[in-house]
Amino acid sequence: MPNDHPDWITEGRRALGERIADMRAAAHYTQESFCEATGLSRRNLQRIERGEADPRFSELMRIAAALDTRVTVLIND
Repeated sequence: MPNDHPDWITEGRRALGERIADMRAAAHYTQESFCEATGLSRRNLQRIERGEADPRFSELMRIAAALDTRVTVLIND
């Protein structure tokens, strides 16, 4: 399946996923416990962390809440 996004979008999505994964690990969450805390499926979380999925704003809000941070912290470099 070809990538239909410009490189800057793909790279931004990948950076967001890495930031979420790093923050989750720093907060001592496993993927499983983080899924319980956020209500996300494990498959969806894995896709977000690998930069393969565009998380919905509501998902970003749940992720930020579980990490005790703001959505802007997740999306800003």
